[in-house]
Amino acid sequence: MPRTKTVVPGRARRKKVLKAMRGARGGRSRLYRTAKETLLRALAFSYRDRRTKKREFRKLWIIRINAAARMNGMNYSSFMHGLKLANVSVDRRILADMAINDTDSFAKLADIARENLSSEPATA
Repeated sequence: MPRTKTVVPGRARRKKVLKAMRGARGGRSRLYRTAKETLLRALAFSYRDRRTKKREFRKLWIIRINAAARMNGMNYSSFMHGLKLANVSVDRRILADMAINDTDSFAKLADIARENLSSEPATA
């Protein structure tokens, strides 16, 4: 039986890597070894940053909610605690959007949170 070479699959692998690195500068888009190293690094960064992006957005939403809550005379933690006591389940992304685009409804939510905080029994 004749020996087979991996010409076609190997070329396909190399083409896949070089195609993925289109748009890179210099040898990173032309030289296979450099392109492969760059691609592996890029994939590692994209994996890591998909998780980081979630953290960053949550931080941004909390900052926006805190700013809007302070404009309504509360801080973030008491606002969220009051909403929790009122059984209002609105996530932070929606609250942050309301804080920017719909300040009237956010003010109503702040009033609801404030009422529930004042009616909470004191723990000593």
